[in-house]
Amino acid sequence: MTANKIKILRNSFLLSIFFCQALCLFAQHGTGKPNILWIVCEDISPYLGCYGNEIVKTPNIDQLAKEGIRFTHVYTTAGVCAPSRSAIITGMYQTSIGTQHMRTLNGAAGAKYSPVADYSARIPEYVKCFPEWLRMNGYYCTNNEKQDYQFLPPVTAWDENGPAASWRNRPTAKPFFSVFNLFITHESQLFMRNNENLLVDSDKVYVPPYYPDTKQVRHDISRLFSNIERMDSQVGEIIQMLKDDGVYDNTIIFFYSDHGGALPWMKREVLERGIHIPLIVRFPNAKDAGTVNDELISAVDFAPTVLSLAGIKIPSYLQGLAFLGGQKSNNPWKYIFAARDRMDTEYDRVRAVRDKRYEYLYNCEPEKPHYQNIEFRLSIPMMKEFLQLRDEGKLDPVQMSWFKPKLVEELYDVENDPNELHNLVNDPAYKDKLGELRNAFNEWTKKVGDMGSISEKEMIAQWWNGKNEPPATDTPQIIKTSGGVKISCNTKGASIGYRIVKAGEEKNEMHKVTSWDMGIMFNPKLKNGQEIPAAPVWEIYNGQSIQLNAGDTLKVNALRIGYKAATLNYVYQ
Repeated sequence: MTANKIKILRNSFLLSIFFCQALCLFAQHGTGKPNILWIVCEDISPYLGCYGNEIVKTPNIDQLAKEGIRFTHVYTTAGVCAPSRSAIITGMYQTSIGTQHMRTLNGAAGAKYSPVADYSARIPEYVKCFPEWLRMNGYYCTNNEKQDYQFLPPVTAWDENGPAASWRNRPTAKPFFSVFNLFITHESQLFMRNNENLLVDSDKVYVPPYYPDTKQVRHDISRLFSNIERMDSQVGEIIQMLKDDGVYDNTIIFFYSDHGGALPWMKREVLERGIHIPLIVRFPNAKDAGTVNDELISAVDFAPTVLSLAGIKIPSYLQGLAFLGGQKSNNPWKYIFAARDRMDTEYDRVRAVRDKRYEYLYNCEPEKPHYQNIEFRLSIPMMKEFLQLRDEGKLDPVQMSWFKPKLVEELYDVENDPNELHNLVNDPAYKDKLGELRNAFNEWTKKVGDMGSISEKEMIAQWWNGKNEPPATDTPQIIKTSGGVKISCNTKGASIGYRIVKAGEEKNEMHKVTSWDMGIMFNPKLKNGQEIPAAPVWEIYNGQSIQLNAGDTLKVNALRIGYKAATLNYVYQ
């Protein structure tokens, strides 16, 4: 055999390997789009080994950081979950769409935590939950399981939402976007896990100067850190699941927290400790492994970034910027913005602007103290002790400042004063920086608006046209076409979902729950590996003709967010 023939055969063999690999990827991705996974924990600042914490052991998250990009300046738009999650799912600041109050949907059991009746915020008609854009472009989208968006999402937001939701349930060859919410680090777990042993030595933890250094404070800090270590094990489970399914190196993985720290005077604040979060992104095959990104990033950027990574055109209304992917912004943020409004029963308005070094706060109600008497937080042991020491006169001036009235403005050099104890607003040396951040705040407010400027009750009255209930989405209309039907709805901005039930064939699928599921945490009777009914998948209606056979039932659900949903069952004849 000649050398030339050997070369041709060798090249043909290599080419066949290349095409086999490409076909395998195509089989996994369908359209060639990347899989994307979010692992979302709750209520932590960057208290992780990969961020320099030597007390907390987080080997699984640290490994993600070794294989991925670690972001150092990432901030949420609120220091509490529901307003923050609203910004994440919509790509819009909560203050610009009326989702700023914590929280709007409490249910009967949580009614005592709100001065107003439950309501689903009526966001602008053009705003959607961003997974809808992914679904319209071929993605299978799952959420396991917390939503907490300040509004009831349409059925079109997810293919699956629930304790068994997982990429594993997707049709063959579809790319996926899957979210797993890990609850174990939530504020409530500081007092609901009292029977568990501590994994972190309380004698070794750092006690910030704004806390009294007591045994109880050390215990609660240790409890938070122990919960973080247990959460890291759950991250490891999900990573192993990806590896078992052969998609670990074909999936873009995000790890982040929904806002900052869980402890008192951390959570709910728009200080550094309330809005600064960890973010790690791992690309397939560990591209850019071990790198660090110091750009300013806001959680409002997450939605456009996922769309950018998925190769989907970013809607022009989104207020965030893509920081990865083909549509990455060439002009990163110079400032990030955050807001605090009602927290449970307590009203206060605070706005924050942060550049890479300084943070500016504007207190709209300076007569009120920083501290709010929030009933839910009183279950944390150190919170009770904190108040007792206050009443006994045993707190130092720094700790007592939580209970004093505020100045209208605050300015902190976070680089040199990470605990934000020294307000520089009256220091002439910082006059220019104060003016710069004040102007940034005013420009941001002018650009995106601030619905906190009117009372919550007035806002609801405007949405509900002065009535005692929200308006209703118009009932969908069915229009017959050749061999099928089309759907229409007169309510502008309504998302329409549909599913077809074949004559006599109502499906009853089952999916297995797994050990990190929210369902297990809130329902102890639900066991790992147990099968539960799967929620039906609603397809997104986008103007297409739907083919039906005689006797098929077309189920339709239409919802303009903030309205009542409208449903329809149509039997095709």
